[in-house]
Amino acid sequence: MACKLIWTNWKMYWKTIFVIVYPLVLLPVFLLSNTSAYRCLYIVLIMAGYWVCEALPLAITALIPMVLFPLMGVLDSDKTSICYFKETNMMFVGGLIIAVAVEHCNLHRRMALHVIKIVGCSPRKLNIGLATVTMMVSMWISNTAATAMMIPIVEATLMELEAQGVGKMWEPLPEEDAEAAPKTAEAKEEEWQKQRKPTNATMCYFMSTAYAACIGGNGCIIGSGTNLTLKGIYESRFQDSPGVGFVEWLFLNVPMMLIMLYLSILWLQVWFMGLFRPKSEDAKSINLGREGELAAKQVIHNKLVEMGPMTFHEKAVGFCFILVVLLWFFRKPQLIPGWAEMITDHKVKDATAAMIVVFILFIIPSKPEFIYMFSKNEEKRPKKASEGLITWKIIQQRIPWGLVFLLGGGFAVADASKASGMSKLLGDTLVKVTELPKIYVMMVTCTFAAFITQFTGSNVAVANVILPVLSEMAVTAKIHPMFLMMPATLSCSFSYCLPVSTPPMAITADACNMSSSKMFKCGTGVVIISLATLFAVFPFLGPLIWNLEEFPDWAA
Repeated sequence: MACKLIWTNWKMYWKTIFVIVYPLVLLPVFLLSNTSAYRCLYIVLIMAGYWVCEALPLAITALIPMVLFPLMGVLDSDKTSICYFKETNMMFVGGLIIAVAVEHCNLHRRMALHVIKIVGCSPRKLNIGLATVTMMVSMWISNTAATAMMIPIVEATLMELEAQGVGKMWEPLPEEDAEAAPKTAEAKEEEWQKQRKPTNATMCYFMSTAYAACIGGNGCIIGSGTNLTLKGIYESRFQDSPGVGFVEWLFLNVPMMLIMLYLSILWLQVWFMGLFRPKSEDAKSINLGREGELAAKQVIHNKLVEMGPMTFHEKAVGFCFILVVLLWFFRKPQLIPGWAEMITDHKVKDATAAMIVVFILFIIPSKPEFIYMFSKNEEKRPKKASEGLITWKIIQQRIPWGLVFLLGGGFAVADASKASGMSKLLGDTLVKVTELPKIYVMMVTCTFAAFITQFTGSNVAVANVILPVLSEMAVTAKIHPMFLMMPATLSCSFSYCLPVSTPPMAITADACNMSSSKMFKCGTGVVIISLATLFAVFPFLGPLIWNLEEFPDWAA
């Protein structure tokens, strides 16, 4: 009885117990060597444990530096505070506001439907089209938002195919026991929701969407929080470096993104759709013929008709979106002088470009009634001022402010690691690893990051812990820091194996009721494909963008 009570209370209060006991267990870390480096290491280990176990909300854990760094003599309060709103954080906020504006006017949904309509609606083409759209959207908005947007479109398409009798979304449930008590309609529905099993084709559609969101987030620097974590930590640790630019990121990561996605779709279609196995049951089940293609095409057409013609609001937001991309691209394009260099000698970064467009979003009205201000027809004259393309109320509701703190906490850890000497301590400790050829060092760190990220709910938290250590390892081993830090950052987003790995996987697992075991099996294949692509492409493409063969003077 006593054991049962202990177990029951442990299940209820384990997080509180962990929050209290875990720091006490770690006390020997700095008590045996009470230096600034070991005190910093103690705090970082506490944060890493809280992040991995999610004993506290991720954003609250990210605020621990504001309490412990000053009190334990690691970093002053004012220096710690500055970390929470660096230029990278402002770029992140600006990018999120632009993404929210795109979502608010439904422009992203219209673009998705048009692309799918162009690609085609046969099962294999539809699968590729849906994944491609998800990837493109995820480059500019968060992976979670891209998944949440695309899953209902995938679901509606599959349901319509089934309604037309040209596909099955779910496996049939076992027949009811004739002797069992009859069930109400509500009970039957509840039981069906619990027991329903997706067909292999359904799993292929849904999992492709989740993987495309994760992979697409790597293509653009604002596509994922881990990308911006790298930018902030890299530019903070190596202040004299050229930094991480928008254009350079695209040139390096878009080719890898495309290879990873389409190899992953190939793997999923082999696994779930019987590709290269024409006589298999999986291949036969998706042989829908012309009727199936027409049914899917009709679904897309109907949804576009429901949306109606493109509104002024959508056109204006689309213009702003294109404008910010052009501003990022031509800020410092290398081949020609950038617009920022023509205006001032001061350093202008991507956050400035993002905020220019944010101001425009608030200035341009969402409805074009203002053009009739002086119309002779009084009915056409505006009766009240139109709201802007985006409003502060919507931003308050839709921006994940916790992620801003999470980034800030990571930057605080990076600055404190440098100031206290913790990163150098760890870099010196791991110097034996760096004696290997640098390509092997990169492979080991990427594999480690990809493994750890499968079991945490936040890729950003993993990047916050790993990147400061890698920056010092690179300095100790005289390796260009980008050679280790960039691949490790991308590997933090290879979280494909479990529902807890990242929100897109959780959303997808819930939508298609997929078991963790099946998700783990197919996700492991996608992790291997992503790592293999990274190891094959980055060592050859990276040096074309950065001089990775030499250890730069600014890193020393």
